Amino acid sequence: MGYIIGIDIGGSTTKIVGLKDGKLVSHDIVRAGDPFTSAYGAFGKYIAGNSLSLSQIDAIICTGVGASLIKEPMFGIPTYMADEFMCVGLGGKFISSCTNAVVVSMGTGTAYVGVSDDRIWHIGGSGIGGGTLIGLCDKLFGVRDFDHIIKMASNGVTSNVDLTIGDITQTKLSNMNDEITASNFGKSSEVASNEDIAAGVLNLIIQNIGILAAFAAKNQGATDIILTGRLSVIDITLPTYRKLEELYGCRFIIPENSDFATAIGAAIYGQNNGGKK
Repeated sequence: MGYIIGIDIGGSTTKIVGLKDGKLVSHDIVRAGDPFTSAYGAFGKYIAGNSLSLSQIDAIICTGVGASLIKEPMFGIPTYMADEFMCVGLGGKFISSCTNAVVVSMGTGTAYVGVSDDRIWHIGGSGIGGGTLIGLCDKLFGVRDFDHIIKMASNGVTSNVDLTIGDITQTKLSNMNDEITASNFGKSSEVASNEDIAAGVLNLIIQNIGILAAFAAKNQGATDIILTGRLSVIDITLPTYRKLEELYGCRFIIPENSDFATAIGAAIYGQNNGGKK
């Protein structure tokens, strides 16, 4: 069997992976002005970077919000579409080796997908995600570059904008310690720097994604939460979620290649179906 290529086509970012004999070969990411250009650019870059010929590729499986733009076989190779939530679940299971879990796709918005031994289902979603981060920081500072926003946030102090349990009471409340956020931006004032505000925005988004994931896992009777997507790989994510683990009795997992989970899921979908839809 040849290569199965999985492509996750976002609004401006496309992620691509190759699977051969059930093993992940390599992955790449391309940014372009539109999803169609991004998808074709990613494929061309991938085959060139891995010294592949078109004849070595059995099928291309596309998923993501831009997948519907691919109307014809790419470069004459059989090309199929796969449900994005199915790919999120398949990719999350593959990179984590977990079976009973909630997979969180932390993208422009956030999707929650339940997985078990024999089933994958869409639990729901939230409009809070990377798009929220960029949109708010654009209005607040005139900054839209994701990496620059993360750098700003890394130099900020959330305690300068967020109200914590320790700020409002000296009494022990349930299992919450003094550092738990009582109100995002509940302490914001004119002394907060732009870096502090950026840190507060990022913290608000990361915390709320994690709390909803913990609720979803609890409802499912699961303890494992698999984090995927671009927000899963920034430095603040895991330390923030370690605090939530203590609160909610769950386990947050950020596996290797978490940023490429959906594209990996697309390739696995193709492999499981013999390279066909």
